[in-house]
Amino acid sequence: MGKTKGSGSKSAGFSLGAAFITMVMILLFGVYVGILIYGENSLSVLEELQNEKKRLTLEAKELKSENQKLQKEYFELKNLEPSEEQ
Repeated sequence: MGKTKGSGSKSAGFSLGAAFITMVMILLFGVYVGILIYGENSLSVLEELQNEKKRLTLEAKELKSENQKLQKEYFELKNLEPSEEQ
């Protein structure tokens, strides 16, 4: 008689262990991508920091301009005051 097929330990497709390892790898990759997008060092944080840098740069320019105006006014007022003589 010929060989009969029993319930062998190997099958033609993926084994259960390989499928489990593949699923775990996909899950870990998804977590990694999620951290890259939404984590502490993510692209969204980088974009927020770049926007804040632009805002602070504009604010610094405005403050410098205001400071120049106030200094000019201060020196004009200082020249109008009578000098103190001893």
